[in-house]
Amino acid sequence: MSEQPNLGDCLRSLRKRHGWTLQEVSTLTGVAVSTLSKVENDQMSLSYDKLLQICEGLGIHVTELLSGDRKQPAARTRRSVTSQSNTLRQLTRNYDYRYLATDLVRKRMVPIHAYARARTPEEFGPLTRHAGEEFLIVLKGEIELQTDQYAPVRLKAGESVYIDSTMGHAYLSVGEGDAEMLCVCSGDEPDMEGTLLSVLETVEG
Repeated sequence: MSEQPNLGDCLRSLRKRHGWTLQEVSTLTGVAVSTLSKVENDQMSLSYDKLLQICEGLGIHVTELLSGDRKQPAARTRRSVTSQSNTLRQLTRNYDYRYLATDLVRKRMVPIHAYARARTPEEFGPLTRHAGEEFLIVLKGEIELQTDQYAPVRLKAGESVYIDSTMGHAYLSVGEGDAEMLCVCSGDEPDMEGTLLSVLETVEG
């Protein structure tokens, strides 16, 4: 018996994992409900172009659609307790970074304890942009978030923001002293931490 994934089963499995109805998938992808239903019931197949259309509409890679339930991720039991030995400090013109949990490789999330040093857009220079998304919470002081899409916004201690990191952005320190922040970056990069460090070297090196 073939071990190749069945397209209908894969589509149905993906849809149920996300809690989507056929109508919702149709709205997102532009593919008719009748077509999707026939695919799930093995009454028709799809051209490669139509397959890409569905994946692009759902915001997934083709491999995710075709993986089905055959390969469930293995359970992990990793743990990293913050200490000097697994903290990497990177001092740049705009930030004083402390990368945390560096003993864990291929992390999907990269936690960074940082201090914002720049105080004006002119002092900061070109906005930073990189793959993924990030969540930031101000621990002490006040920052001003500058982006190339929105008006500047100020955040005080305890306030937070979530942004797409592909958007140009800068965190500026407001008032006396360097504002203290905790930032968690995430993305589909296999080595997100390495990607961030390479961007840092390119932009602020």
